[in-house]
Amino acid sequence: MLLRYFYDEKLAHASYLVGCQATGEAVIIDPMRDIDAYSDTVNQEGLTITGALETHIHADFVSGSRELAHRYGAKMYISDEGDDNWKYQNLESVNHQLLKDGDEFKVGNLVFEVMHTPGHTPESISFLLTDQGGKADKPMGIFTGDFVFVGDIGRPDLLEKAAGYAGTSEAGAKEMFRSINHFKQLPDYLQVWPAHGAGSACGKALGAVPSTTVGYEKMFNWALQIDDEEPFINELLDGQPEPPSYFAVMKTVNKVGPPLVEQLPSLKSVQTPHDVENLKNEGKQLIDVRESGAFSNGHLEGSINLPYNQSFANWAGWLIDYDQPVYLLIDGEQNLKDILKTLRSVGIDRVEGYGDAHQLLESSSPVETYQNVTPGDAEERVASGELHVLDVRSASEWEAGHIAGAQHIMLGTLPDRMDEVNTDKPILVQCGSGVRSAIGASVLQAKGFKDVHNLLGGYARWVKETGKDMVK
Repeated sequence: MLLRYFYDEKLAHASYLVGCQATGEAVIIDPMRDIDAYSDTVNQEGLTITGALETHIHADFVSGSRELAHRYGAKMYISDEGDDNWKYQNLESVNHQLLKDGDEFKVGNLVFEVMHTPGHTPESISFLLTDQGGKADKPMGIFTGDFVFVGDIGRPDLLEKAAGYAGTSEAGAKEMFRSINHFKQLPDYLQVWPAHGAGSACGKALGAVPSTTVGYEKMFNWALQIDDEEPFINELLDGQPEPPSYFAVMKTVNKVGPPLVEQLPSLKSVQTPHDVENLKNEGKQLIDVRESGAFSNGHLEGSINLPYNQSFANWAGWLIDYDQPVYLLIDGEQNLKDILKTLRSVGIDRVEGYGDAHQLLESSSPVETYQNVTPGDAEERVASGELHVLDVRSASEWEAGHIAGAQHIMLGTLPDRMDEVNTDKPILVQCGSGVRSAIGASVLQAKGFKDVHNLLGGYARWVKETGKDMVK
């Protein structure tokens, strides 16, 4: 048997290739949309991809199962649990097998047993793996998807908070309690291979190591220490981070099936300020993916800054309008192919063109800037009321402490709450470290707020340098 691990750091998403070397067959569990890495591996190992296994209808990335079905004729192994709202659609032309709790299927000498594990979503399933090629008659591990992570479990509130299914958070938490009790009956030696690591919004405290065991989670995972349902539910629902708004889009995309990447349109080149002006007049979105320092020193009017870094996919999903075309403004040294791959991983397929930001800025007028300020620069102006402080951190960060007199609007919700922002004073945008606030400053300027400042070092530096007590 061959087992390979793939990890997308920008999505904190783990996928797996499992191959039977005796028969040359391989399957991918919870595949990412860009399947080239799997293709490279099977070519090197002399295998053929025959299947794609999905633990549930994902909400945080676009699945690559249909890409695998198209390129390799792979069979999709997908859940048939849950009610009608959680059934896959448009499967007529796709080779697939619907799965229920207790079902088994073989890939070469590998046996996969299906275990229904609802809670994160109603249709969620896990796959127990037995390698009969090694003469084993018991499973060696379990692919848990978003059910059990290292040190945490899947959140049950996404359907309500992101997908709009009212009243499903507590019902999901109750299902999760029953699923966890089922998980506790598994043997301690069983390896656990989850679909996410630290940084994913599918839980609140995911560990950073790639795998674990059932026995280790029984000892140290907080969720497996609570034996009574009510305190379990309370703890599970408490403190969950805001789910990105694009999660609802991803649920629909993965349910009905995304377009194939090869069918997406090729990109146009934006070469002159006149081109840019036409794009703005047509309501196109201008997304500048350079680092924030370069953007603050000069950017095109109306553009939003989403630096291409580890959090790029998350903020792109939050802040880009899926219904409107996108044009990218890049540094000439940035890899456009990688940027597109990341955007497509969260279903942002309406990227129509790109331009070199530096070249366009050289011949553009006006060019906008915003000022980065230190706590020392801003403290007096904040105290006197000259600057309006806008805190774009999460609700839990805000509740733990904030600058006196600040206004709180979480960054991902800012475009929809512009009418709440104080327009009478210059605005000082602030987050935890200065990264999110830089994005927030660009959003404000793109929406017409011109006198904007970004607080360098964020709230942490503010407390350290000003000595101001936290307001709670």
